[in-house]
Amino acid sequence: MLSFFKDYKLFAIVFSGISIVIILLIYNTLNVYKPLPIYQPTMVSTQLVDSTLHYKKKYHKIADFSLINQNGDTVTHDTYKNKIYVVDFFFTTCQTICPVMTDHMAEIQKSIMSDTDVMLLSHTVTPEIDTVAQLKRYAIKKGVNDEKWNLVTGDKRQIYELARKSYLAVKDNGDGGPFDMIHTENFMLIDKKRQIRGFYDGTKIEDIDKLLGDIKILKQEQ
Repeated sequence: MLSFFKDYKLFAIVFSGISIVIILLIYNTLNVYKPLPIYQPTMVSTQLVDSTLHYKKKYHKIADFSLINQNGDTVTHDTYKNKIYVVDFFFTTCQTICPVMTDHMAEIQKSIMSDTDVMLLSHTVTPEIDTVAQLKRYAIKKGVNDEKWNLVTGDKRQIYELARKSYLAVKDNGDGGPFDMIHTENFMLIDKKRQIRGFYDGTKIEDIDKLLGDIKILKQEQ
């Protein structure tokens, strides 16, 4: 009888050890690192992409740019060199989705305030209305930190081309007017190589939570 219990005890120890190993293997398999996708024009709705890029399947990157921020300073692609950044398109007089989007961008700003790797960039789609002075008033109202978040205006054609040829994020208004845009609720996550790594609905808090999680993943990768 004593021998039986000794054998049973040995079996229990071995079985427990094997079980722990199996559990750890399953846990590591389920939690394996999964890199974020690198978005190409063919992966995005054609409504949001310039027709010249509808068939582009690889090597897509954000183009060089030069715009003016809420302080009258020039903001270029070099301002965001070696940075992860979140992008959107808006206009200050919008009364529909823009206020929600801007409030959510402000929440992101709070989360990344001490993170020197991450910045924010918001483009107006009505640069003829959103002057530097107008952007400054809006920035103060919304609690924009000038070190983390640029609200930019500039040449309408350049903003249009950035929206549809670089960030793949804004609709053409369809009326045949030159460079007219209908902004969307999209937030885009851009990596340090100027590649699009995520699209998010800027009006949904659950998407903002996902975006913040994806920033952490991207920081591990880069």
